[in-house]
Amino acid sequence: MTTKPINLRAVRKAKVRAEKEKAAEANRAAFGRTKAEKLKAKIDKAKADAHVEGHKREPGREGE
Repeated sequence: MTTKPINLRAVRKAKVRAEKEKAAEANRAAFGRTKAEKLKAKIDKAKADAHVEGHKREPGREGE
């Protein structure tokens, strides 16, 4: 058994670095958009919300 011993501190630090990188990637996706992309997403969401609201049924209007 001639395996090389590992430094646990280095492994822990590498794990923390990987977790931070994963969080940074998520932040880049959430906050790394241009103003035009943000505006388009806002408009698309407003259109979708208006579409859903326009197709809702009103309570108590069955049979009319």
